[in-house]
Amino acid sequence: MIQTWNVPRVVIGAPHGHSGKTTISIGLVGALREQGRAVQPFKKGPDYIDPSWLGYAAGRPCRNLDCYWMNDAQIRETLQRGTEGADIALIEGAMGLFDGVDLKGTGSTAQIARITKSPVILVVDVTRTTRSIAPLVLGFMNFEPDLAIAGVIFNKVARARHESMLRAAIKEYCGIPVLGAVPKNAYSVFPERHLGLVPAAEHGAVREAVAGNIAVAARHLDLAAILAVASQAPALAAVAAGGRLGRQVAARIGIIHDQSFTFYYPENIEALAAAGAEPVYINSMSDRELPQLDGLYIGGGFPEVFGEAIAANTGLRRAIARVAEEGLPIYAECGGLMYLGREIIWDGRSYPMCGVLPFSVVVEKGPQGHGYTLMRSLAGNPYFAPGAEVKGHEFHHSRLADADPGLRYTYEVVRGHGIDGRRDGILHKNTFATYNHIHAVANPEWATKFVALATQWRRAKKTGR
Repeated sequence: MIQTWNVPRVVIGAPHGHSGKTTISIGLVGALREQGRAVQPFKKGPDYIDPSWLGYAAGRPCRNLDCYWMNDAQIRETLQRGTEGADIALIEGAMGLFDGVDLKGTGSTAQIARITKSPVILVVDVTRTTRSIAPLVLGFMNFEPDLAIAGVIFNKVARARHESMLRAAIKEYCGIPVLGAVPKNAYSVFPERHLGLVPAAEHGAVREAVAGNIAVAARHLDLAAILAVASQAPALAAVAAGGRLGRQVAARIGIIHDQSFTFYYPENIEALAAAGAEPVYINSMSDRELPQLDGLYIGGGFPEVFGEAIAANTGLRRAIARVAEEGLPIYAECGGLMYLGREIIWDGRSYPMCGVLPFSVVVEKGPQGHGYTLMRSLAGNPYFAPGAEVKGHEFHHSRLADADPGLRYTYEVVRGHGIDGRRDGILHKNTFATYNHIHAVANPEWATKFVALATQWRRAKKTGR
């Protein structure tokens, strides 16, 4: 007999980006939490920033679902494992509901909804729209008939008469419930930067901003009706439990996690712990020395924004340079790569960094690499076998300058940009630095190899070899 599981769930989609999905999702997650419900947020696609806000509102880490990294089974497994202990799951989409990487909509929010069998709530920016809302919503309802558009939320409603006309059009022509009507200019203004919203950890008034969104959602969304829609989601086949935690600690792996470095998928840290790592958190700006470690993980973020404070912490920078030369296994992605170079040059200023790797990093105004990636592992790659294809993503405005021509690369770029359009994955002793972000669900061998390297280092230090 096939075992099943079921958690009420809903996908928040929209006709296009900047319709208000994120602000509405943040408010909805927080409003449901204030009712005493455990809400598990998910974000469609590669993203660290929106999940930081959703996770803050939920009080539990937001997780990502992505059709490029993950197959259908991995998506459903991530959904099931992530919703352990949750009363409801909210999956925020990306871009327009049917927007994917090709004409068929591959990788779209709609595909995630079908894989997870989740009803969709459509958020529509109704600026200067009345009766025309009906054919727009009808088009989304009928475009892919196997997709359940279960309700609509109006965003940027002008006034009461405007709302009445919109509701009448949906009732007359569409036959689905209106689940909320949010007035124009109701939400807090969230600061933005070149990658979208500023990460929640950087926002000085994150509590006030989220609280404002929660108040708007509680007032203008029909929470009971939204819960009823989420409860329509059918059961899915269950995946086997266990296999993540409970192993004996084999190595202590430092994780630099602060306002500068916030780009970590929860599953990556969980995978390290499952492989035997004890995570040890480090602040690049306030911790003057490294604790006793067997490995170091430096994720992405915005080290250029905090360049002055990072540069001022000479003790930690020198300590990292020292252990890197000793051979400590270090894994660094994007912002971490920037941190390990000689300097970061941004907005006319230069900030000295760790100096582990022989290059400078220049932060430009436009993207230097953006989108999904495919890397082919080369000989000597410490994390993947030669010829292995590694899926990931990149979004960086920085580039290398004055790089030593003798740098060793262990990735061949098949898709994406990497360091120079051809290569990525710089290896120096046991330091590995890349622009390529990976997800542990799609690349399970990464965590196992990292912990194995750290364990070998620990044993070598004990024996003096």
